[in-house]
Amino acid sequence: MRLLLIVITLLVTSCASMKQPPPRPGPPAVPDLDNIWYEAGQATLGAALKRKTRPAKAKNVIFFVGDGMSVATVSAARILEGQQAGATGEEHALAFERFPYVALSKTYNTNAQVPDSAGTATAMLSGVKTIMGAIGVDASVARGECSNLETASVPTLLELAEQRGIATGVISTARITHATPASSYAHSPNREWEAVGPEDCADIARQLVEFDHGDGPEVVLGGGRAPFMPATEADPEYSDRTGWRQDNRNLITEWLGSAGTRSKYVWNKEQFDAVSPRNASRLLGLFEPSHMQYEADRNDGPGGEPSLADMVAKAIRMLKKSDDGYFLFVEGGRIDHAHHGANAYRALHDTIAMSDAVATARQMTDTNDTLIIVTADHGHVMEIAGYPTRGNPILGKVISLNEDGSPANVYALDAAGLPYTTLVYGNGPGHVGASDSQTTGPKVYPHQVGAYEKTPASRTDLTNVDTQQPDYMQESAVPTGSETHSGTDVPIYADGPGASLLHGVHEQNYIFHVMAYALLAHR
Repeated sequence: MRLLLIVITLLVTSCASMKQPPPRPGPPAVPDLDNIWYEAGQATLGAALKRKTRPAKAKNVIFFVGDGMSVATVSAARILEGQQAGATGEEHALAFERFPYVALSKTYNTNAQVPDSAGTATAMLSGVKTIMGAIGVDASVARGECSNLETASVPTLLELAEQRGIATGVISTARITHATPASSYAHSPNREWEAVGPEDCADIARQLVEFDHGDGPEVVLGGGRAPFMPATEADPEYSDRTGWRQDNRNLITEWLGSAGTRSKYVWNKEQFDAVSPRNASRLLGLFEPSHMQYEADRNDGPGGEPSLADMVAKAIRMLKKSDDGYFLFVEGGRIDHAHHGANAYRALHDTIAMSDAVATARQMTDTNDTLIIVTADHGHVMEIAGYPTRGNPILGKVISLNEDGSPANVYALDAAGLPYTTLVYGNGPGHVGASDSQTTGPKVYPHQVGAYEKTPASRTDLTNVDTQQPDYMQESAVPTGSETHSGTDVPIYADGPGASLLHGVHEQNYIFHVMAYALLAHR
């Protein structure tokens, strides 16, 4: 009987132990950081993990950032793509809008209510908020000061991945040394030091070529040949342009010499298309001296440039050769530049191009092992307004509704009797004098103090202006030489393992902690 009791006890103990879930891996080991932003991000992640029944494990992470891609930008691009397909547009959805998890991100910098791309990209790629204009450092750094750069530098997700033997890649339609892509691999107290910096601070292009974590990024694709070329050397595509470097170094040649015999460098689409991922271990593509062309202007021929979707497809084919998985960072950088010029046409077309790239990535990967996150670093002050009728051209002038709900079939008019567009900017170079308006007439709303009818003195009559043509500059309320960023929250879209950790309203640096946990914690 005693023997029977012992056997039963052992069986019960064994079964109980079998029912215990495996220990949940913690956040990935990182260098010690005495930083409130990093600690807050880890705390938020811990709370989110408690809501899950099992840990998120991603073999691969692809992180898309639409630079300046505000909620209004997404909505307008969705409508435009739908209208290009012959529909009214409002019911359409961009590729990433079909992802199952959506959240919002608070974008402010530690010293700025309305942020810049350097501080916001650092938050997303290193897990800490920081000051405007600095990349890969925490808020203890002083803008343009190198003395405490070493102690202020914070590890990026790309660096952490490389240290674990995970393949990595960086793609941007902007210069690859521009603030957002640079935040994935560089540390600088001044985002402007792309090709030249103080003696005690390596410039950003140098940091990419001299990258000393793991074996370095396997794929780098984007614009920006000039920061890698000496000022004495002519650009291969534009004979009247030269490099930016004053140290007489050609970093492209140096990269080729250090990356191995199976490394490839390309600067046009024909060369890009000729690269076989099976026969190349590394790929560097720099397709313009500065930023790549806007999607609306891109030459798709042999001497032109690959699309963002083309670059993503090539990168995935190269990176997926790694048995250890990969981290790929992708920026649609020129959405931001078009907005700064108050040019909604190009901003929306570049947003659609990024949607195409996201669709390509999702089609080429498995939702069971690849986490894809799509977000923006900050917004812009473009808005959709004016009560246009359903299906009204998103880039066109407003046609409103009659009292019976039918389209009026005539342009809606402002207080001066002039038509106006659906898309407008809060500030920017498209200002046409509305702030110089004369206050006339009675109060429009007697109960509102100071609410007088205003007649703009110098608004352009848009009746015969084609506001849908590529070069049209949308009107703006406040005259500024360049339209500014906005301080509004931006959307986050996620799909794949770990995506459910993104829901609600998050501090922007939390995005890093989700990606790091999904990619690194289980290895």
